[in-house]
Amino acid sequence: MSRARVLLLNSALGPLDYRVPRGMTVVPGSIVLAPLGPRQLAGVVWDPAQMPSDAEVGDNRLRNLVSVYDLPPLSAPLMRLIEWTANYYLAPPAAVLRMALASASALDDRRSVIEYRATGTLPDRLTPRRAQALERIGERQGLVRELAMIGDVSDAVIRGLVKMGAIEAVEVSIDDAYPLPNPDFAPPELSNEQAAAATELVNATEAHDFSPILLDGVTGSGKTEVYFEAIAAALRSGRQTLVLLPEIALTEPFLRRFEARFGHQPVAWHSGLRQSQRRRAWRAIASGEAKVTVGARSALFLPYPDLALIVVDEAHETSFKQEEGVHYHARDVAVMRGRFEGCPVILATATPAIETQAQVALGHYRELKLPGRYGPAQMPDIAAIDLLQDPPLRGRWIAPPLVAAMTETLSRGEQSLLFLNRRGYAPLTLCRTCGHRFQCPNCTAWMVEHRLVGRLQCHHCGHIMVPPKKCPECQAEDSLVAVGPGVERIADEVAELFPEARRAIVTSDTLWSPAKAAEFVGRMEAGEIDIVIGTQLVTKGYHFPNLTLVGVIDADLGLQGGDLRAAERSFQQIAQVSGRAGRGTKPGRVFVQTHEPNAPVIRALVSGDAEAFYAAETASRREANAPPFGRLAAIIVSSEDLQEATNTAQAIAKGAPIVEGMEVYGPAPAPLAMLRGRHRMRLLVHARRALDVQDVIRAWLGRLDWPRGVRVAVDVDPYSFV
Repeated sequence: MSRARVLLLNSALGPLDYRVPRGMTVVPGSIVLAPLGPRQLAGVVWDPAQMPSDAEVGDNRLRNLVSVYDLPPLSAPLMRLIEWTANYYLAPPAAVLRMALASASALDDRRSVIEYRATGTLPDRLTPRRAQALERIGERQGLVRELAMIGDVSDAVIRGLVKMGAIEAVEVSIDDAYPLPNPDFAPPELSNEQAAAATELVNATEAHDFSPILLDGVTGSGKTEVYFEAIAAALRSGRQTLVLLPEIALTEPFLRRFEARFGHQPVAWHSGLRQSQRRRAWRAIASGEAKVTVGARSALFLPYPDLALIVVDEAHETSFKQEEGVHYHARDVAVMRGRFEGCPVILATATPAIETQAQVALGHYRELKLPGRYGPAQMPDIAAIDLLQDPPLRGRWIAPPLVAAMTETLSRGEQSLLFLNRRGYAPLTLCRTCGHRFQCPNCTAWMVEHRLVGRLQCHHCGHIMVPPKKCPECQAEDSLVAVGPGVERIADEVAELFPEARRAIVTSDTLWSPAKAAEFVGRMEAGEIDIVIGTQLVTKGYHFPNLTLVGVIDADLGLQGGDLRAAERSFQQIAQVSGRAGRGTKPGRVFVQTHEPNAPVIRALVSGDAEAFYAAETASRREANAPPFGRLAAIIVSSEDLQEATNTAQAIAKGAPIVEGMEVYGPAPAPLAMLRGRHRMRLLVHARRALDVQDVIRAWLGRLDWPRGVRVAVDVDPYSFV
């Protein structure tokens, strides 16, 4: 091969051709270093037939490749997945490739790296920034840049602490081998239903063939132990397994369960890893040494050379949908990777998405059911509290029946969980004198009060401000009031009601790393927490046998906003959090506070008639030609200039093609009309299922031009409509 087509890690460029110097050997999939102007960029050699180029030139104009990395080439199945993802989600192929080459440091061949950690010695001059850095760093270590990010300080602060001896350098080996999990370390005792399902999964794994399987089991039915048997089969064959989890906070509990079953932990992949850990994991995965990888959605694109099995745990979770960059859905892309790799894909969930159920109905997916909980545990009793009949006391948010149930639970030495999917203390702060509301200067969103840390924060762009002493509009003092509850406000109410109870607030603000999640799990298991107040972070994956009471503070919250999937998502979320109750030998109870006890979602939860609810939701989707029976794609136009965004959106709408079976709605300002300082307009494409909407949009937008300051993003199969 004297000429090579290379896809560089630059999303603004398409593939480029290079000359292969004499003595250098490359094949499709080879990871290379190539010149681009005065710079050198990493890229991957591609088959020209699979990756056409608009910039072909003659051999005499080609530049030489610089080098080939001493790494295994990307496999053909992974390259086909990158092509498919870029095509389906209308994303630059280089942006998808970047997820496969997700560790830049993994490309070099260093055997060790210098990291830094606190020595425990305080510097003579302890400034507030230095104290903050040392407090936040704690026992963690990493590169200077990583510690600066953890401490929320500049690199210079960390380097100053190094000079003063408060932080020391340590050499870390980054190529140590991972211990191999033992498939026969501690095999579980399965129920008859579990054993039957496990046999099916083992057979599918040993068949080495593509097979999408829905493992539909109620909360507490032991789905994890069942698919662990399929992982054991993959381990016995010496091949690799990937397990996807929706939240990194779930990683640590999963690692502990895995270690108890297989003797060693799997390889973890998530955003909380240090650079050296990412490098070690990436190289172990690429070489085939890492036999089991567990990670967040980005782990899906790593270069596994020999995948035998893919598991998507909590497969209904909307957090598997990437909302920025490449707008892919990890559940759907996992199925495609299984197809390209020729391996089974297990979708494990207690509340399957309607899209997944439709695939089962069509015969495209196989379904395995676990209808009952494992062992003596029973499903909890669920009751609705009508807030119109039993309202909380004035100024409170917990209704009397739920307060009484919490009192009984505490008296028995059992644990309770209160669920409200709203971080902070209150979602809105206003002036009682003039009505001024605190809004983010960068987004069309209210500033959320976080009383524990004494600040107002935007949950969209991260903008922070200190609550003022007086209203910035009318200058009235002591006139600012919090409106509505967040988990912190519920925690304050719990403290007033049960001052002796030990409380824990569980949100992404408090469980922002696997280590924090592990600490929380340890405290719960040790009985050091009586009442948990949490967001959706506590709705899935956790198993606390002494937790017997769940209270849903505002079951109507998720039904607001007119979202296509609002009812389904609310049902899934409340069903999942209800499933935290009564997972051991003690019976569980769930109280759902609502203003609409006759809403279909609430009736289905209380009666346990999930099938009727899903049947009604599916019928309404079919009637509206909504997914999975029709197709949606969003076109989001944004600019720092409102007129630019508006004009571009109108030009896109004007240029919309007339296609049978396709409608274009908009443009209209997005519900979040400004996000991170950019004005946003949206168009929605609604098409029949059989239409290749990607080709239509590609040709449509390809004919148009817009100003450089305007961004146009396409979200195929959108989950967020803000």
